[in-house]
Amino acid sequence: MSIQLSEAAAERVGGYLREQPGSIGLRFGVRKTGCSGWAYVVDITDHIEQDDSVFESRGIKVLVNPDSLPLVTGTEIDYIRQGLNQSFAFRNPNVTNECGCGESFTVS
Repeated sequence: MSIQLSEAAAERVGGYLREQPGSIGLRFGVRKTGCSGWAYVVDITDHIEQDDSVFESRGIKVLVNPDSLPLVTGTEIDYIRQGLNQSFAFRNPNVTNECGCGESFTVS
């Protein structure tokens, strides 16, 4: 499987990449946290680690480390604008539960 970006997410990430000289793509993964166990980590990166999986979606490189890959494979990253609020949203087919605040999730 792969990681996909919606058109809105690709436009936003592309903007970040243009603002940061030397950046090459989006690093996407997870870290242990929160009441449900995992939280997403999204950052602009300027390098590819030797063991990264590299996906390309809408012209944007998405890099995922091997520990995160089983938890995020198949995810679509979207960028949502609602009034004054803007944020990335994740449609992850591996999620089995989310905490009430929406900041963390579990997988089975």
